Amino acid sequence: MMGFGSIIAAMISVATILLASYVCSKGGFYMANGLTDSVIEMQENKNEILKTEIEVTNVSTDGVDVLVSLKNTGSTKIGDFTYMDIIVTYQNETGTMKTAWIPYQGGKVISKNKWTDLDIVPDLINPGVFDPGEEMELQIRLNSSDPIGNSSVNWLLVAAPNGVKASRYFNG
Repeated sequence: MMGFGSIIAAMISVATILLASYVCSKGGFYMANGLTDSVIEMQENKNEILKTEIEVTNVSTDGVDVLVSLKNTGSTKIGDFTYMDIIVTYQNETGTMKTAWIPYQGGKVISKNKWTDLDIVPDLINPGVFDPGEEMELQIRLNSSDPIGNSSVNWLLVAAPNGVKASRYFNG
């Protein structure tokens, strides 16, 4: 009887060791698979960033509204403008430097410190999407109670949804 008990204890020990080994190896494979997926996604994001290029070709202002011409010189289309950000650093009429983050607001009537797309030219393929080779006219509305000063030097940065950016100096 005594020998049979030690055989059962040995079988339970071996089964427990095998089960623990199985659980640990499955967990390791799961973690390795998750890491591989993350590396692949990161590489796809980097490839998209490398293919995205935008250029600010012209900027004009009346003090409150800033009109910007933006050209897509890359090979990636930009479709969701809500994830595009604009930063404007300007000197107001009293000579104080101001920096404003300008988020997107669709439509033709815009609020202060917002921007909207006015037109995309030529917009033959994918209407409403900023495709490679197209130029987009956008309007930025600053706070009318704190406009850009005359003959001041100002700066504008436009950032695409994937982080690619273009900047330009402009005069008030």
